[in-house]
Amino acid sequence: MLQEEKPVLRVLLAKPRGFCAGVERAIEIVERALALYGPPVYVRHEIVHNKHVVESLRAQGAVFVEELDEIPEGAVTIFSAHGVSTKVEQEAVRRNLPVIDATCPLVTKVHKEGRNHARKGREVILIGHAGHPEVEGTQGRIPGGVHLVSNTADVAKVDVRDPGKIAYVTQTTLSVDDTRDIIEALRQRFPAITGPGSKDICYATQNRQQAARDLAAQVDMLLVVGARNSSNSNRLREIGAELGVPSYLIDDARSLDPQWLEGVRTVGVTAGASAPEKLVQDLIDRLGDFGRVVVEELAGVEEHMQFKLPRDLTASTVGAS
Repeated sequence: MLQEEKPVLRVLLAKPRGFCAGVERAIEIVERALALYGPPVYVRHEIVHNKHVVESLRAQGAVFVEELDEIPEGAVTIFSAHGVSTKVEQEAVRRNLPVIDATCPLVTKVHKEGRNHARKGREVILIGHAGHPEVEGTQGRIPGGVHLVSNTADVAKVDVRDPGKIAYVTQTTLSVDDTRDIIEALRQRFPAITGPGSKDICYATQNRQQAARDLAAQVDMLLVVGARNSSNSNRLREIGAELGVPSYLIDDARSLDPQWLEGVRTVGVTAGASAPEKLVQDLIDRLGDFGRVVVEELAGVEEHMQFKLPRDLTASTVGAS
C-alpha cells in the first residue's frame, strides 16, 4: 500500500512520560562508574526496571547480580535505584566492597522518615507491593520492621502494640490516588496515625498518572511502553483500562499486535519512568506501518527535577579517556 493510501492514524503522546530524575541519575551513575573505574562494575539487581536499559549498560561492561556474594572481592558495587536493606549494606562493608549508592533520593527520604518514626517509638506501616525491590529495601531499613499493607483489606489485619503510636510511609511509585483509600482506612482505624503529606509523594509517579488520565480521555487505545516488572508502568496501563480504554503494556515496538489497531483512529502513547524515549520513537515508527501517522504531544507538566550525583563520581577525571 502506498503511503498516501494509508488511513490517517493520530498518535497522541502523554506529557510527561518516560525517564524520571531518579532513573536518569541511576543510569548516569553506572555510566560514570564505568568511565572512572573501567569495566566491570557490578550492579545489585536491575539498576532500573527496563531490559533495554539493562542490556545497554551490560554492553558497556556492567554486570548485574542478584546478591552480593556473586561479586568478587574489591569490585566496584552499585546499589540500584530501588534501595537496599541495612543488612545488604552491612554485608557490603563486611566484604570491603567499594559501594556507590544509586538509590533514588526520594526512596532515601522514605527510609529516613521511617527510621525517625521508629526512633520516636512508633510502629511503622508501609503502603506498598509485597516483593517489590523498593519495598524489600524499605522493610529492611526501619528498626523493628514494618507492617506491610497493599490494599484496604490489609488494614483490618494490622496488629499493633499501641494504636496511639503508629505512623505510615509509602512506596514511592504509588501516587496520591493509589494510596488515598488505604490512608483513609488507616486513619479510620487508627485516628492517631501520623504520616507524610502529599508533598512526599513521588512527583514523577503523580505527573505520569495524571498525564495518562488526560490521554485516555482522548484516544481509542492506550499503549504504555514499559517493563512487566515495573510497578509504575503497570499502573499506567491500569488507569487506561479503568477509564474504559483498551490498554496494553508493551516492552517495545516489536510487542505491538496489529490486531489491536482494528477500528482505531487515535492511539495514545505513554511510557513508564524507566522507559527510554527511544522506545517511544521506535513505536511511533512501527505505527507508521499501519497508517499515515500524525503525532501530537499533549500539554502537560514540565519537569525540571534533577538529583545530585555521588561526590565520588563528579571528579573532573570522569569521562576522560
